[in-house]
Amino acid sequence: MRRFATVILTAFCISALPMPSIAQTGVTQIARNVREIDKNFDVADKNHDGKLTREEAQSGSTPMIANHFDAIDADHKGYVTKSDVHAFIQRNLTRGHAAAASSSP
Repeated sequence: MRRFATVILTAFCISALPMPSIAQTGVTQIARNVREIDKNFDVADKNHDGKLTREEAQSGSTPMIANHFDAIDADHKGYVTKSDVHAFIQRNLTRGHAAAASSSP
């Protein structure tokens, strides 16, 4: 839950800056998407250990996690946690801001 709050706070802070991708979706939509990913994570986590293996991610309703599994599993553990997923989202939100800022005149 603490990681979720950090992701939302980061998204909120970043949304105050000029960035087309955040401006189009908004913080509320990002929060909804993260909650949906968390819900789908729980459904896909068949053994309820708080970890998704690649197989669980691919067979569950978590296409974002399945499609980006290697990038989310930055430590190459063979599984991902919600914290890993939240960190991946946060990195991409930050990376999107950096890219938008560098392309500004």
